[in-house]
Amino acid sequence: MSQHRTRTRGTVTVIGAGMAGLVAAYELERLGHRVEVLEGSRRLGGRVHTHRFGADEGAPFVELGAMRVPTAHRRTMHYIEHLGLQDQVRPFTTLLSEENAFLATSTGHVRLRDAPRALIADVRATLARADYRDETVVFGAWLAAVVDAVAPPALRAGLREDLARDLLDLVERIDLTPHLLGDGKDRIDVHGLFAAHPGIRAGCGTRLNSFLDDILTETSPALVRLACGMDQLVQRLAGRIRGPIWLGQEVTGVDVAPDRVRLRVGRGPLAAVRDGDLVLCTVPFSVLRGMALTGFDEEKLAVVRGVDYCPATKVAVHCREPFWEREGIRGGASFSGGLIRQTYYPPRSEERGSPGGGTGGAALLASYTIGEDADLLGRMPVCRRHRTVLDELGRIHPQLLRRGMVRGVASMAWGEHPWTAGGCAIRWGQDAAACEEERLRAARPQGRLFFAGEHCSAEPAWIEGAVESALAAVAGIDRCARARRGAAPARLEAA
Repeated sequence: MSQHRTRTRGTVTVIGAGMAGLVAAYELERLGHRVEVLEGSRRLGGRVHTHRFGADEGAPFVELGAMRVPTAHRRTMHYIEHLGLQDQVRPFTTLLSEENAFLATSTGHVRLRDAPRALIADVRATLARADYRDETVVFGAWLAAVVDAVAPPALRAGLREDLARDLLDLVERIDLTPHLLGDGKDRIDVHGLFAAHPGIRAGCGTRLNSFLDDILTETSPALVRLACGMDQLVQRLAGRIRGPIWLGQEVTGVDVAPDRVRLRVGRGPLAAVRDGDLVLCTVPFSVLRGMALTGFDEEKLAVVRGVDYCPATKVAVHCREPFWEREGIRGGASFSGGLIRQTYYPPRSEERGSPGGGTGGAALLASYTIGEDADLLGRMPVCRRHRTVLDELGRIHPQLLRRGMVRGVASMAWGEHPWTAGGCAIRWGQDAAACEEERLRAARPQGRLFFAGEHCSAEPAWIEGAVESALAAVAGIDRCARARRGAAPARLEAA
């Protein structure tokens, strides 16, 4: 180890410049603390990653990381407003919302408007009983469509088992009439049904039940996006932080002692040692466990090693023009099936800086996958990954394969990314008590080392989780610092 050492007495050192790290740094400064941020990569934002196809102001862009915010996530919405981005909030049109988008069925890809008959037939063919009411099968068909599109393979298989074993039997006893939609009553408000009859979740297996909240949130109509790009949330936060934000400063070791936290920054003979009074670690545990860790108790090491992360892979295509608009697709997403799973279309807009239209072309999120599906694409060589997605999506949209249509392709495999080693923390298969226990263990400080990040929150996989955990850590750090000075703790405005 290098003999070069520095002491950051009186300064809170934040490891990681993702949303959790930036929110924490900003709020710590507002409480009067000096702050510095160490970020191992050369980019701010962590898993908020807006890719822009060009340097011009109006260049089309796509979200390779976080792309939507539920309006119920009040902390995230607070920062959007606080940072002056309220005028950029737009509805996010999600899966199964655009009538002209495509849906994979056993008979091939059909338009969503034409999908009910095929979906219902697919589910009926898998059931051991033939005497379920038509409306019960409609429920099963649309829930299966949502899970097939969003969930990784193991959960998709689990749903089929649950439908056949328990779930439809519970739904069979309920009056579904208030939740049926469409002229043919061949669609159903899955969200409204679960909200009105939460007891039917008893028919879902533990793993599927714990994933159901994510499914319902991802397909909710109460989602918004930022028309200017999610990275503007990051940039505006960073712009308000007065202390230094050091990029390219990879923390490779953490040693916790009673009176300080020692960080090793860098590798080999050029590594530096920094002694900090108070340190906040916001990097994913999937990355933290690759560092040299000393001074941690066994319980803390166990949770660092044990938090599970779900891989996620996104592939985006810069197109010459938004050809899908000629097919009547004005946003939303298709469930493509196969390897690429979900395809999201940018909303039609005349705004400068919007992701669709204009002479700069349009950006298409050609593939969004999670779990084992993400691993399949993410572990491919980049060129093969891109070719695979273009070829498969070209079967639905042959216009994509026309000469000159594709101007560029970009992708992010979060499971293979060195600064994340996963898309997000997951707690599928755990009941509510086990989820809360893991959250508390993940967020528990280790001496003067504090923790934040979506893995330390009650909302893993969302910006809200990063913000929630950051505010909790800030409160803990402030109490610790003020107790040493004999001062009363402050109150956080956004908590």
